[in-house]
Amino acid sequence: MADQKERSKKTTVTAEQAVKTPPEEAEERTKSPLDEVMSQAEKAYAAYMDAERQVARAYHENEVQVAKAYKRAEAQSYRSYEATITKALKDRDEAIARAAKIREDTMQRAEEAYRIAVETASSNSEAAVAEAVRVRDENVEKAWQVRDQTIEQAWQIYSKIAR
Repeated sequence: MADQKERSKKTTVTAEQAVKTPPEEAEERTKSPLDEVMSQAEKAYAAYMDAERQVARAYHENEVQVAKAYKRAEAQSYRSYEATITKALKDRDEAIARAAKIREDTMQRAEEAYRIAVETASSNSEAAVAEAVRVRDENVEKAWQVRDQTIEQAWQIYSKIAR
């Protein structure tokens, strides 16, 4: 009988301890090592997928920045082109005006000077326009090359990481 009372007390104490035990501890006792490894693997895979998304997002942002830089370079090239043409046309107009004044002073000398000034102004204008076109085309080509190289490098890095 005393034996039964002690067993009953032990059972009661064990049940009380089980009730007082936090759910985490009870869960830990029921988890197997395989469950823990699977949980770690799932967490690692989720972290990997998140990192892959972050890398893809970073590469996309980089591509957007490269495109913006190209657009800025292209706009600057066109502004430079327009300014050069405007200046060339203004220079031409000023040269023609000077030639007209000389023409008024002396008809014979002025006619010759006018002809030479118009030819020179036109030639200079054409040369300036040709130079502006050349510089613009070079700048646009350089911007494209930098853009293409940057994108290629980014994708090479991404493809290495993605493997």
